[in-house]
Amino acid sequence: MTVSNEEKWMNKKISRRDMLKLTGIGVAGVAIGASGLGGVMKAMGYDVFEPVADSTTASNKVNFYGSHQSGIVTPVQTNIYFASLDVLVTSKKELQELFQQWTPLVVRLMNGELMADVSSNTRVPTGDTGEAEGLDAANLSITIGVGASLFDKLGMQHLKPAELKDLPHFPKDQLLKEYTGGDLCIQACADDPQVAFHAVRNLVRAASGKVEIKWSQSGFNSFPAGGGTPRNLFAFKDGTVNPSITDEKDLKKVVWVDKGWLQGGSYLVARKVQMHLETWDRTSLKDQEATFGRYRDSGAPMGKTKEFDDFDVEAKDDKGNYIMPDTSHVHLARKSGARILRRSYSYASGVMSNTGTHDAGLIFISFQKDPAQFTTIQNSLGRMDKMNEYITHRGSAVFACFPGVQKGSYLGEALFNAL
Repeated sequence: MTVSNEEKWMNKKISRRDMLKLTGIGVAGVAIGASGLGGVMKAMGYDVFEPVADSTTASNKVNFYGSHQSGIVTPVQTNIYFASLDVLVTSKKELQELFQQWTPLVVRLMNGELMADVSSNTRVPTGDTGEAEGLDAANLSITIGVGASLFDKLGMQHLKPAELKDLPHFPKDQLLKEYTGGDLCIQACADDPQVAFHAVRNLVRAASGKVEIKWSQSGFNSFPAGGGTPRNLFAFKDGTVNPSITDEKDLKKVVWVDKGWLQGGSYLVARKVQMHLETWDRTSLKDQEATFGRYRDSGAPMGKTKEFDDFDVEAKDDKGNYIMPDTSHVHLARKSGARILRRSYSYASGVMSNTGTHDAGLIFISFQKDPAQFTTIQNSLGRMDKMNEYITHRGSAVFACFPGVQKGSYLGEALFNAL
């Protein structure tokens, strides 16, 4: 790595007394105060907003700059660390500075770099927590979004899109407050779980005193050796009917917002869905396939032979019975007529202390140009969906994910230009 502003700053000779003055702490010990590491660096004359370029030499690198944020139509990685945050700042100016501060740091992380170069000065906290040192970029993508509550907190209601609101109550919702909502979100996806976690950990650390984590969830995907659709913990393929991530015309219809300060962005729906694996494991394969409306091994719709075969949900056999059961998940979802881009991951978080059963399921993520697309599908599933016997929705949130960033700009600039 070349010598950076971070390294120059961190190598400055700072007395213990000066550091205590800067961080606003007493003789009890050295800790970074409410302004966070970025605030201390700024006080020392370091430009925390200096642009950083996408690396052209990094291995397994996803570009940050572009028309859209990464992590939406980026090829799905094997791991996710998703965090919903509450903001602690009280002014629009502070919020703007947070996004300006985060922008070059996100680029560095996606370049496979540390947040700050290694320093020989051991008298101050390190600029990076260090657990990703020696790892490559691992196709890290970072996606930032804002929730409806943020606009209410900071007096920006006039800029809150009408589409950005809490989802209505659905059957099988037993939402837990600790897994619901949030002012901001960070979605970090990578082909290494430690790289994804490191990204969120360090962005939150850099914003110490400005944000705090409300809830988070890690997740994983596994892909067949020859490529193909990953399977969820029910062993069925997940994401078969997604729009093609290379079909820009279709993505404009399904994913990208086309108006206002969010133009070029997308709405993210996050749902934490507990899967009742013990109940599922006692269910016959025939009933499992009738629940999904697909064959488990091939992923093909019932009555078809290949995963991507098209199908008619109204098709019946010679006895007048639906070929694909009309209570199946796929039948009801297709019948809604709505489409979304799924980007879901499985999770396993130990056991439920009250039952001894697996605390496992799906961290469901979808992107759409309007959350109403998701709501339409859920309303179609309703109480008829046979899947309801095997799942319970525990968490829910909706975020507006900013459009992409051009070099010299910053995350969310269009929002602040509209103030």
